[in-house]
Amino acid sequence: MPRARIRMLETPPVPLVVRSGVFDAFGWCASSRLEWRRPEGRWDASSPIDGSDPARMVFVMRREVDFLPKELARVHAYGLGLEDEWALAPYGIDDATDQLFERNVVPGDLLWLAADNLNAVYWGLHDWAHFHNHGPFVERAENELQCDVAALAWMWKNREALEVDEAAWLGVERAIAKTSAERFAAEGRPWDGKLPDARAFT
Repeated sequence: MPRARIRMLETPPVPLVVRSGVFDAFGWCASSRLEWRRPEGRWDASSPIDGSDPARMVFVMRREVDFLPKELARVHAYGLGLEDEWALAPYGIDDATDQLFERNVVPGDLLWLAADNLNAVYWGLHDWAHFHNHGPFVERAENELQCDVAALAWMWKNREALEVDEAAWLGVERAIAKTSAERFAAEGRPWDGKLPDARAFT
């Protein structure tokens, strides 16, 4: 039987670092912890943080619901002994951001994160921030920037559990700054290229 390593990642609220109008319900549900599971003995801390779809990452449902798109969790997460459990379909992050907010469903009561590599955990934390801070994506670059800062803060706070040292964390920060700059450029908007120091929010 596959063995899972289970950790509770601390995900305390991160203050707003972008303009208040970017979100229509910032912090509608205060984040606290995220349950994270990976196969025992499997962890890839070298996976590049390049904005591509994170492989082997999925939010597994604690119970089946009919208001979110779903797929079998075992299709995306391996080595955890998953059988008939459902997971949020990877394309359903925006749906979950909207529906959890509209239905007042606490994300942690419904979802836990399966991920076995650094890129997957980073984007899982990023999506976790979305689930707790609803925004209409009218100003997407700033919306994503807020969630990036939260994910970086939570990665720093949980660096021991994640087996991430300072050098690795700084590498993730540089990669995310590059991704954020590309988002602002795509919208034709100026940005100074500097991320707030997320370590200050832990």
